[in-house]
Amino acid sequence: MHAHYTEADFNTCPLMFYYEITQACDLVCEHCRASAKEAADPHELLHDQSLALIDQIATFPKPPTLVLTGGDPLKRCDLHALIRHAVAAGLQVALTPSATPLATREAFQAVHEAGVSRLGISLDGADAAIHDAFRGWTGSFERTLGMLANARQLGMAVQVNTSITARNFHQLDAIAELLVDQGIAMWSVFFLIPVGRGLEQVRISAEEYEIAFQRLWHHARTKPYGVKTTEAPHYRRYVMQQQGNPLAGPGGRVDHGKHRGHRAPLGVWDGRGVMFVSHMGEIYPAGFLPIVCGRVPDDSVVDTYQHHPTFVALRDADRFRGKCGYCEYRWSCGGSRARAYAVTGDPLESEPDCVYIPAT
Repeated sequence: MHAHYTEADFNTCPLMFYYEITQACDLVCEHCRASAKEAADPHELLHDQSLALIDQIATFPKPPTLVLTGGDPLKRCDLHALIRHAVAAGLQVALTPSATPLATREAFQAVHEAGVSRLGISLDGADAAIHDAFRGWTGSFERTLGMLANARQLGMAVQVNTSITARNFHQLDAIAELLVDQGIAMWSVFFLIPVGRGLEQVRISAEEYEIAFQRLWHHARTKPYGVKTTEAPHYRRYVMQQQGNPLAGPGGRVDHGKHRGHRAPLGVWDGRGVMFVSHMGEIYPAGFLPIVCGRVPDDSVVDTYQHHPTFVALRDADRFRGKCGYCEYRWSCGGSRARAYAVTGDPLESEPDCVYIPAT
């Protein structure tokens, strides 16, 4: 999907653009970044404003993949019109529906026909007890498996998103095995950022990250789907260590595409290849990094990504503080800027959950 995107594009266009079209959601997930609510915010962007935003996104030198997220995007009444508009503008569109009664086979077929190329479906446990506790209602696990089956029957590409906390860390292998027969394209493992309702959750230790990385690397090499991490870019460092790759300076050119299928090809992190617009039009470097850098419709997302001082600083690993600022892997890893901000108040500080001691 992203073969056209290279290191040279980081300063001019994001790889992934996340638009939170609503915060409305019928779930009460315990780790929800957005602290979503049942009803839509009266200040969310209107239909015409959303269309104008999509038109702007399409003007990036290399248009990013547009992820329509929430909340639950299925609660937005003009969802199909937004999808069709984005596709007509030349954008690839992904959607992250919630596991509610709205997520029917008919709903998936409708968004597929409108032009959605990939679904993001959350699965946070290998069994109902763990997953349903995350999602806040009994039956969520079975509904999620039904969503996966419906997407598979419709021939839709699926990325499964799993949020790792102390509660389900021990189930990494079991979840990986459960996904083998689900026909998915990608398993994206999210590592907790203490924002929103995630403030109440316990994130794993830095040492446990290394255990998780070892298991993910194993599954990346043995399972029929790709594996990537979200908010744990130091997984790239782990993979490079396993492969014995030499370091080669800014831009993370150490990879040479050797494990492109295992999802560590580029040094993408918050604000570097990633951009987010909230339901009210606030422009962030990422959904987990809620630093307001502008506001739609008053500010251009293209100009903000390319020139806002926060975005510019986040893209320069040489400006990072602490050990991240001199780590030999800084240009290919970068650390989680969102976690640094959540824990220390400074998005340029060191990744708090990394045990690696730089060699230089």
